[in-house]
Amino acid sequence: MKHLITALTALILVLCSSAVMARGHGHHGGLHACLAAASQIKDGYYAKVEYLTMTEQGVETYEIEIHDKNGAEWELMCDIEKGSIYEVEREVESASDPLFSKNMKVDADTAGKTALGLYPGKIVHTEYEIEANGDASYEFDIFEKPGVTHKVEVDAATGEIVEVNIERWDIGRETDE
Repeated sequence: MKHLITALTALILVLCSSAVMARGHGHHGGLHACLAAASQIKDGYYAKVEYLTMTEQGVETYEIEIHDKNGAEWELMCDIEKGSIYEVEREVESASDPLFSKNMKVDADTAGKTALGLYPGKIVHTEYEIEANGDASYEFDIFEKPGVTHKVEVDAATGEIVEVNIERWDIGRETDE
């Protein structure tokens, strides 16, 4: 009986670890595919990787931050299951950057209040992003409690929430951290 329990336990561990690998959390899973896909789109060095869950779609995502040779910061969103990039954004230093300010109609304080209305907590980081189509958006990291940080993206022209994620973990640092 003891051998049967040991064998069943080992089988369960193997099946669980295989499922994790297939979902992209294992050593040879989705992270490698996502980093390879990102390097095909943007040349530079990896500054940060975040593991996110998209709250509306439930899609597991890696947000990969790459700094290019000109010093520009890029964020590439990769579907972990597919290993493919589905969104590319450029990050700028502030709302006064011409790429951001030309489309901005809503200031950061107003956009932050909108984000906090969805997820009460404390805004611990703000990013100023330029979407692939040129639209400007704020991305707020809202700390709720240990282990729970919401990332809320607010359109800088309309003030509407356009994307919500839950950050599960990150590796690396933002340039201003």
